Amino acid sequence: MIAQTPAPPLVDPRQAFQQLKTRLHRQMVDAIDLSKAGLLPERELRSQLRSLATHLCGQQSVNLPPDDREAMVREIMDEIYGFGAIEPLMNDPEVSDVLINGPDSVFIERNGLLERTDIRFASNEHLIHFIQRLVGRAGRRIDEVSPMVDCKLPDGSRLNAVIPPLALRGPSVSIRRFKSAGVSFEDMVRGGTLTPEMADFMVACVRGRMNVVVSGGTGSGKTTMLNNIGRFIPETERIVTIEQTAELQMQQNDVVALETRPPNVEGRGEITQRDLLKNSLRMRPDRIIVGEARGGEVLDMLQAMNTGHDGSMSTVHANDTRDALDRMELMIALSGVELPTVVARQYIASAVQILIHMMRLSTGERKVMRISELCGCQDGAYQLEDIFVYRMSGVDAGGRARGAFYATGYEPQALKRLASRGHDIPSLMFSARELNSNREYRPLR
Repeated sequence: MIAQTPAPPLVDPRQAFQQLKTRLHRQMVDAIDLSKAGLLPERELRSQLRSLATHLCGQQSVNLPPDDREAMVREIMDEIYGFGAIEPLMNDPEVSDVLINGPDSVFIERNGLLERTDIRFASNEHLIHFIQRLVGRAGRRIDEVSPMVDCKLPDGSRLNAVIPPLALRGPSVSIRRFKSAGVSFEDMVRGGTLTPEMADFMVACVRGRMNVVVSGGTGSGKTTMLNNIGRFIPETERIVTIEQTAELQMQQNDVVALETRPPNVEGRGEITQRDLLKNSLRMRPDRIIVGEARGGEVLDMLQAMNTGHDGSMSTVHANDTRDALDRMELMIALSGVELPTVVARQYIASAVQILIHMMRLSTGERKVMRISELCGCQDGAYQLEDIFVYRMSGVDAGGRARGAFYATGYEPQALKRLASRGHDIPSLMFSARELNSNREYRPLR
């Protein structure tokens, strides 16, 4: 009996392409005189690198079909100056997140839903080199000593990376895309995220200097909502924004944008959101906007809201409006100040007036699930009243959420305060009914 020769293992052509690109990239690095390259103008250096890449791709030993040569040259240049294999994803305006789970598994989030792509990296080493290059641009480092990093890329995107030995199945990367052209308030109404009545009420609350907290899970649209309602802060007011990673894009003229600083390699030099918030009180702000309250800084934010900085805003990770209040209590405890629960609740209730809860549904759609008013705290319990709510009843044949927005019939106590500041809202807006979300929206003037 003749022994059969085992068939050679199948090679993924996409991975083979990436492996060839890695080899050619190394040849380019070996061929470049780095001492002279640093003296060339940027445009000339790019031109020479492209010419070298074209020459290498055209060599007979490379054996690249003519149709693949230009693609290879383009990817090599992306490897040097751009985002390498994921450059097309970073240029796609519909992609909000890029998620890399090892060299063979790249996912994206598009329109709220995860999709697997056919993009591959050559190997774990190739992916680690890619991560180190991106992290290096942000002035950070990642290696076996420091195998985890969170940073902002030059284009504004947020990158989080974890490499072995912490990542057991290969290097992991999460990139939250920065979108210079965000979703407008009008687009959110048109897309069914909320109704015109809800939008008008939010606009009036911002202009009437109500303190607002936007709650929701990761990717639910909290920052987008904060950006949009922030548009309606009057130009005459001075705004200070405080964020861990700058994402807010206030359009007013008098805006001071502050961003935290992580500790250096020696563990020194860290500037926290709490440090920035304390300092911001000395900067004569009319409003303070904290991109995301996640620790002891919530106590300083509540103090600011209670001491003349009306109209301040923030976001909180939470599953509901009541959960947001519970989390704020927990964050007060993290500040190191020991307050009895009843006192902490009274403090929160005196500072926050309006809560907006966002959610990303299983269909990928984002909805304002409820807008609530915090009326106070009585006998240690929050007096929280829903003004508008969204109720989901199922999913239609097209994969879209089936449900409706409702006004609960509750007339907010804030109407008197808004009226005293020149923002009259008709009480009929709050009469109990189903709201029509299928109409054009124009913000209140």
